[in-house]
Amino acid sequence: MTTIGFNHYNLRAPRELMEELKAFYCEVVGLEQGQRPDFGNFGYWLYAGDHCVLHLSQARPEEKRLTHVATTFDHVAFSCTERPEMEERLKRHNIEFTTGQVPSLGIAQLFFKDPAGNGVELNFSEDHH
Repeated sequence: MTTIGFNHYNLRAPRELMEELKAFYCEVVGLEQGQRPDFGNFGYWLYAGDHCVLHLSQARPEEKRLTHVATTFDHVAFSCTERPEMEERLKRHNIEFTTGQVPSLGIAQLFFKDPAGNGVELNFSEDHH
């Protein structure tokens, strides 16, 4: 067996927070809601281009904490284009962000948090600013 790539990640949340996360990842990050099979529970699949990268699942009321630790998840990173437009979008949504660079890879970065406190990293090739 060989792992050949990244498929998706899943965030589970109560319905109200899940709706906030859907709006955030669509309106701010730029993912698009798309086709999701009927699993018999409520949720969304969000796509980057034609690849589904984020599953949002409604947590059951008894799921107060899903792990024995506060969290082991630090952040998710997306490859993006049009950095100035994205910075303007973050400012319009009053989202605080920091910047970073990886000069050896020619990457500029934006870092911020989603409504659930998960880290989001956006990577931009330096040729595309």
